[in-house]
Amino acid sequence: MAELPKTYDPKMVEPKWYQRWLDAEAFRADANSNKPAFSIVIPPPNVTGVLTLGHVLNNTIQDILARRARMQGHEVLWLPGTDHAGIGTQTAVEKWLRKNEGVTRHDLGRAKFLERVLEWQDKHGGIIIQQLKRLGCSCDWSRQRYTFDADYIRAVEKVFVDLYHKRLIYRGRRMINWDPAAQTALSDEEVINKSQKGSLYFVRYELVDEPGRFLEVATTRPETIMADTAVAVPPNDKRYADLVGKRVWRPLAREDIPIVADELIDPEFGTGILKVTPAHDKVDFEIGQRHSLPIVDVLTETGRINCPAVPELHGLDRFEARKRAVELLQEKGMLSKTEPYENNVGFSDRSDVPIEPRISEQWFLHYPKTEEALTVVREHLIRFFPVHWEKVYAQWLENIQDWCISRQVWWGHRIPAWYRRQRAVEAGVSPAKQKSAAGTAAPTDGNEVRVQIESPGEDWVQDEDTLDTWFSSWLWAYETMDAQTRVKFYPTSVLVTGPDIIFFWVARMIIAGLEFKPGKSERDQDNIAFHDVFFTGIIRDKQGRKMSKSLGNSPDPLDLIAKYGADGLRFGLMRIAPSGQDIRFDEKQIEEGRNFATKLWNAARFRQMHGPSERKPELREGELSIYAIEVLSRLSETIGAVEAAYREYQFNVVAQRLYDFVWGDFCDWFVEAAKTDIFGENAARKQSTLATMDFLLSAIVRQLHPFMPHLTEELWSLMGFASTENDFLDFSQLPEIIGFDYPAVATARVKVTAIYETIEAGRNLRAEARVPSNQKAKFVLRSNETWAKEEMATIARLLNAQSLQIDPNVTVPGRSSVAVTKLGELFLVVGETDRAAESERLDKEIAKLEADLKATEAKLGNQSFVERAPKGVVEEHRRRRDDFNARLTQLRKARESLD
Repeated sequence: MAELPKTYDPKMVEPKWYQRWLDAEAFRADANSNKPAFSIVIPPPNVTGVLTLGHVLNNTIQDILARRARMQGHEVLWLPGTDHAGIGTQTAVEKWLRKNEGVTRHDLGRAKFLERVLEWQDKHGGIIIQQLKRLGCSCDWSRQRYTFDADYIRAVEKVFVDLYHKRLIYRGRRMINWDPAAQTALSDEEVINKSQKGSLYFVRYELVDEPGRFLEVATTRPETIMADTAVAVPPNDKRYADLVGKRVWRPLAREDIPIVADELIDPEFGTGILKVTPAHDKVDFEIGQRHSLPIVDVLTETGRINCPAVPELHGLDRFEARKRAVELLQEKGMLSKTEPYENNVGFSDRSDVPIEPRISEQWFLHYPKTEEALTVVREHLIRFFPVHWEKVYAQWLENIQDWCISRQVWWGHRIPAWYRRQRAVEAGVSPAKQKSAAGTAAPTDGNEVRVQIESPGEDWVQDEDTLDTWFSSWLWAYETMDAQTRVKFYPTSVLVTGPDIIFFWVARMIIAGLEFKPGKSERDQDNIAFHDVFFTGIIRDKQGRKMSKSLGNSPDPLDLIAKYGADGLRFGLMRIAPSGQDIRFDEKQIEEGRNFATKLWNAARFRQMHGPSERKPELREGELSIYAIEVLSRLSETIGAVEAAYREYQFNVVAQRLYDFVWGDFCDWFVEAAKTDIFGENAARKQSTLATMDFLLSAIVRQLHPFMPHLTEELWSLMGFASTENDFLDFSQLPEIIGFDYPAVATARVKVTAIYETIEAGRNLRAEARVPSNQKAKFVLRSNETWAKEEMATIARLLNAQSLQIDPNVTVPGRSSVAVTKLGELFLVVGETDRAAESERLDKEIAKLEADLKATEAKLGNQSFVERAPKGVVEEHRRRRDDFNARLTQLRKARESLD
């Protein structure tokens, strides 16, 4: 057994143990094992990403579950990997190219640009994997996957072709969400609505047949007036009934347009009249379809105005054009007023710019298995934690829209669709350009498009678009596994993820499993992606703001690890992560995690100072002190509470219960009480106490191991609990509840509770009398408990007493302060007690007890309460009343002695 160093140094311990685990292949999963399976697939971080506190939270939870499952005897697969992150990675490379070389991807061309992306990936990729290892993640790194692995790419293409031939994937010209910054289509789920303060502009549209008569139309987007192809009114609004069928002059790019009536008009918005711009609004597009309105597109792919008819606006950015359009309307006398207005604006989740509704030819997926996906969650084949996310999930599936899966980016899984080269040449543009230009469509008739993985021949060119990144990651739960691994580990046991991707990823993985049936049979229960889903909270700063680089409120996890250790970071973060709620990050909590590690280390060092530990300590109940019995019963309670919390994925409860037991019950109380026996002359009692400490330390490091793997592995080894060099904690059995004789526990609990309460009272008396805690002091305990004298040595040690008298009839010196406890009256004897201050203190305590007694008696005097309350509650109130009366008698007696 090696000696524990004086201080715990995570910089030395953590890398050492992680490398030993890797060298021993401790995390490798065996698909041929007879052990029950437990599996998790990691939510794949971006291949060029770096570790964030969100990653720390998510991956710490996964590591806790994986390590605990190994300790429970499971064969564990925690499968790691990374995502190619189509838009994100391409945007990062493009930004670098513009800044450093002054070129765009279009200047380079597709092939050259993709070479540069691969160079970027080689340079920046994999950093986050090394950072996850520094955090202590016990993934099976031999199975690391990537959404751009060759066989994974082939699987994605195969799924596309399969769904196309099932008529679930189709191409169509529809209104989509367009990201002008990334210049690509987005799905509805990639649009985030944000409240924005803007203006409502009231624009005058003159009737063609009635010069001088105007309709006033309220709009937030005057820059799109040139694309208006109608004005719409509510069909039942009597104010405008005579106008339907007439025409008005469009104020900018002057042209007469019709007045139509439509049910979609909200009579409460603005003036109750809507300008209809089918090319730039989803509702307007629907109205335009019903009324066969023309579609005029005045915005380019980059969000600039394309309208030569209004040269003042042509070529301007959309937001600059809004300001200029307002000026033009004012100059023409067509703007009646402007009002402040707050509305929700859709922003791109990718580039954080307002999206533009845009008509475009894109690929869409009509979701399969939606009813089945609802059923497996409703019937709890898949369970959500916290449960309220079931309702959110159901609402989305019940109102699901077809998924726009094509993206106008080059870095990604290219769509396996092919077009005849001649048709593309005749059209004068590439197929991708044909698809994205409003009002034109790529050839889809006859045999002019083929959907297949391999090229049909030299006369065919491949679609230039790529697939939404989520279209590849929805296969992640099973396509990351080979056939043999899938038989053992699919469906996976649990998924840990953020609720922000419940639609992007969680729901789609469920649908993919049910549709493609990768399980061992056709039954739904064998094809669900996972059994449980735990949704983490969002980490915010102390002010409640989301972490972000721009705000400067997001600390670097590696800096925290360097300062506090990976275990300190893990444990500190888990203590402040309530299930399903946002997390208010405070670095002091991480510091407490480090301090907690130091506290346990020092307790272990103290034990080691008194001889070698027993690897498997045996407890003889008849030889145990009351302090040992009490703390062992507390351990059993903690084990039970921890198991219950794990079942509900309440990791903060687990962490807090372990913290309270280790810091309070074990270190602050038991270890201090145990010193009486350890430093005493009774060899048998000393040996029993040391065996109890060994038993507790062994249980503690095993319970803590999933949270603090490096520290606990070091203690397991240095304390001599490990049987061999590679007897890792991951494969040690978790501690079990101890089956003590209940009367013995109850007796010990009463005595020890009374003693500890007395010690607390003594410490309070010291503080009030300004007697330092490290200064010896004289105490007198007036107690009728005959057993108290048996524990005099321990009570004196815990009180740091110079002397202690225990006697029911002892005469107490006049100059002393007193506290009433369950054990009796405890007096602190001091040389010059301030009698006035002591009298004031006792008066306050008496007043508080009198108030408590009055409230309790009022309850017991209420006949309705006595008759209706549970019997145990009434009895508890009666016990409290008797206790208050007894303590008041003692306090009043002490108060009288000061007069």
